[in-house]
This record gives sequence, C-alpha cells and structure tokens, in this order.
Amino acid sequence: MPDTGRDMRFSSTLARGLAVLRAFRPSDDGLGNQDISKRTGIPKPTVCRLTHTLCADGYLTQGKRNDKYRLGPAALALGQIAGASFTFIDEATPHMQALANRTGALIGIAIQDSVQMLMSKTWTPDDIGRDWMEVGYRMPVLSSSSGRAYLAGLHPEGLAIFTKLMKDSQASEIILAREHAMDEVRKSGFTCVSGEARYSQNITAVAVPFWPVGMDAPVAFLAGSAASVIDEHDMRVRIGPALVEAVQKLRSGGKKGTIAKSPSSTLL
Repeated sequence: MPDTGRDMRFSSTLARGLAVLRAFRPSDDGLGNQDISKRTGIPKPTVCRLTHTLCADGYLTQGKRNDKYRLGPAALALGQIAGASFTFIDEATPHMQALANRTGALIGIAIQDSVQMLMSKTWTPDDIGRDWMEVGYRMPVLSSSSGRAYLAGLHPEGLAIFTKLMKDSQASEIILAREHAMDEVRKSGFTCVSGEARYSQNITAVAVPFWPVGMDAPVAFLAGSAASVIDEHDMRVRIGPALVEAVQKLRSGGKKGTIAKSPSSTLL
C-alpha cells in the first residue's frame, strides 16, 4: 500500500480490504487467510477480520466452514459496472481483434495497479491459444513494455504520485525509464523493453500509451507473444507499427467523450 504519510482522509482499513480483493488471480483455486496474508503483507489476524466482513457483504464467498475464499457476486457486479463505464474497450474490440488475427500476437490493455501493470482485457487470435498472459496477469512497471508506455503517458503530477509508491532508491530509475520511454514513443509511437532489461526473456512485447475519458491516468495497449514465436526484431518492425496504427484508428474514430486530451498531447 502507498505511504500516505499524515493524510487524515486516508482509510487504512478500506485500503487493506481492497488489497485483499486484489490478491486474487484468475488461476487461483481459492485462497486461505494464510495465502492472502502472504500476498498482501497484512497480518493474518487482520486478514481474518477482513475476509469475514467481505464475505458478509458478498465480495468474497466461502463454500463451507474452513473452505478457501473466492471472489463473490458483489465483486463480480462491481467489475461488470466498472467495465461498462469504459466504453473505449468496446470501441477498441473490432480493431484489436483484427490486429490479433492478422499478426498472431496477443493484444491487450494493461492498467497501473500499485507498482505493477495489470492485464485487464485481452484479444487472442481466433486460431491460436495464448493462455500465458490472461486477464489478471501482472507485470513490473519498470521492466515491461506496458509499464514503460504507462510512464510515457503520465503527466508530471501523476508521475509524482506513482513515484511515492516505489522505493526511494528507485526514483532516479523511474525518471530515466520515463525519459527513455517518451523518446521511444516520439520516434516510433510505441515502447519496447529490450534484451536483459526485459522482465521475462520468454516474452516479447510492444506497447502504446492511451488516455481514455473517465480515467485519471493512461492505460497501455500492448501486443505480446512468446519469444520463440515472435522475436524482438519482428515485434519492433512488424507488430509495433501495426499496434500504433490500430490505436490511432481508435483515437480518430472514438465517440465523443471516449478519448480524453492527454496532458502529454505530443505523445498520445
């Protein structure tokens, strides 16, 4: 959780409850209190109180006594409402599905969640399965293409807020990563973390920053693949420009109120 200092408006209890909900991943077959405690860093006795309350309110469900917890109907309803409020996703679907089919790459949207990028939507090629990067997949901000695209799209105020989430020792690294990402976007329209700097050598990816109405920060449209299927050179030369073109079509054809004017208008 972020360091809120002496902000009297900040509710630590609510933040911890939300941290419990964020601990769940699509691949989980339920989580126990100990599992949640390990993932969130919240003491187990506190987790027990939080999961009891979240169950009572329908955000978690438990099949029987001492069974593992799963996200409940209230969490599902909240997710559906949130998804419906971002109309740019529906508008992006025909462009991004066509791009996935044409390139053979997985196309997705990643959003910033604490110190990571969270995959929130994916489009996979109709004839190829890509289950290695599903909704809920998390990537580090500094060493992923989607994280670099997010940094490139941030305005100075947003950058200051994000920097507070990271360790003090990483402040200069964040600034350098953002400068490099902005330079990449100016030159090519996309970001791509290369070689050993990439968080996983098994994945290649490019990403484009995008700023929708209704959000106070940019998101990243990304194209990704197993490195054994699409190498970095092909990702940069063939996939990157195609992703930029698809996002530009969304910007040009979006309905009024869907796309916000970005503070970094020279980039987005």
